[in-house]
Amino acid sequence: MGASILPFKPVLAALAISVAAVLPVQAQEADRVARLFEDLRTADPEQTSEIASGIREAWSRSGSATVDLLLERGREALGNGDGRTAIEHLTAVIDHAPDFAEAYALRANAYYLAGLTGPAIEDLRATLALEPRHFGALQGFAVLLEEMGRPEDAREIWDRVLALMPHDPQANEAAQRLDIMLGGRTL
Repeated sequence: MGASILPFKPVLAALAISVAAVLPVQAQEADRVARLFEDLRTADPEQTSEIASGIREAWSRSGSATVDLLLERGREALGNGDGRTAIEHLTAVIDHAPDFAEAYALRANAYYLAGLTGPAIEDLRATLALEPRHFGALQGFAVLLEEMGRPEDAREIWDRVLALMPHDPQANEAAQRLDIMLGGRTL
């Protein structure tokens, strides 16, 4: 019985070494993203876009070259207006990496563009469950809420975006527009 397990020991050792090598990299990346979020909260308006891009870039790295390639293909299909292909690629990403928030966020965009609001909302929820600071998912959710005739809820979500990135032009414009619509402050 012990002899049949013996061949697996080198495989398990290699797996343990590879996991041990990935964990410090993931921890360093998480620390880097946390620092970028701190920078984003205190950034000048001119720095906001660059810092947000750095965060998006970090979110686009899964740690697997295959998953990252599928994500990029999904993003390209989305950019080309091919929602069906984008959904297929991003679903494959989620199947292989169910804890990869960026895949859900991108697939939510593809669903939205395909007119599938329910699945888009579910993917936005999944994104935010995995990464509550995902400002892109928050922005998408706020837009959907406004389109669904829920301006108070949309305004609340825009406040969450502004807490993360106070100088985001889209969030500031939406907050001002909704304040006027809701009878709050005026421009």
